[in-house]
Amino acid sequence: MRIAVTGSIATDHLMSFPGSFTDQLLADRLDRVSLSFLADRLEIRRGGVAANISFGLGLLGMRPVLVGAVGDDFEPYRIWLKQHGVDTDSVLVSEEQHTARFVCTTDRMQNQIATFYAGAMAEARRIDLRTVVERVGRLGLVMVSPDDPEAMLRHTRACRSLGIPFASDPSQQLARLGKNDVLELIDGALWLFTNEYEAALLQDRTGLTVAEILRRVGCWVTTHGAAGVRIRKDGRQAVAVPAVEVAGVVDPTGVGDAFRAGFLAGAAWGVPEKCAAQLGCVLAATVLDYVGTQEYRLYRDALLARLRATYGVGCAAHLVAHLRGLS
Repeated sequence: MRIAVTGSIATDHLMSFPGSFTDQLLADRLDRVSLSFLADRLEIRRGGVAANISFGLGLLGMRPVLVGAVGDDFEPYRIWLKQHGVDTDSVLVSEEQHTARFVCTTDRMQNQIATFYAGAMAEARRIDLRTVVERVGRLGLVMVSPDDPEAMLRHTRACRSLGIPFASDPSQQLARLGKNDVLELIDGALWLFTNEYEAALLQDRTGLTVAEILRRVGCWVTTHGAAGVRIRKDGRQAVAVPAVEVAGVVDPTGVGDAFRAGFLAGAAWGVPEKCAAQLGCVLAATVLDYVGTQEYRLYRDALLARLRATYGVGCAAHLVAHLRGLS
């Protein structure tokens, strides 16, 4: 299955604050907030949801097609992604804007405060998925991840028009989208991805119950951080997948993107969805060991060992043949 991943491509500025954000929040002053945090570490890393997912898929040998918009400062990043198995030839380069920026500060409790500057991402609405298909051939799946809202809608409509299965991950853009737009993004999705907070926000934005949402999508995958993942389908019992235990979290940024990469790869290989989620959890745990969203590496024996230690031998047996390309 050839997977195209649409969405943000960005540079991450990741800072660490040694205290706790909540220490500066006054309950009776929340209507007028003026906060300043002295960070003790800055890491500048490659990022963006679509690029992060594509990176993970590339490490797993999937040759994903990255679809998004960037500035003319993108070239070193393009080379990096190509070196890690990502097709970047469908990325639009803006003549006027810089590549998007993600600025995130994490406190000692792993709470985060983040700001995202769209920049060139606003031009992603100019990309036509038909030209991507003309270049690479038939796509087995399009992952529609957070992007310029008009681009997300355009890509979703193109998938329906072209008969291409799609996965929906509105996540960070739910706050900006109205009910009708959210419904258009999720209706008919093969997979719907959210975290726990986004799941509640999705219901608030649409006014739909969980059961009503499940009737609109093939499968709803919700991540719950250290509590693992829940997989739900209309008319079926929910499946819970525990998270992989991590001794010490270095940086939580990009964990959800790595999970999606693992899940999509497993699904593309045809393994059961529970096993695909387990692979996603192993990739998520791997990212937690690094600062930055694309600094991790995958080693076949270590990955299989982590699968067996957490979930037993079943999923590892399903995946062993697909992971032969890893060192």
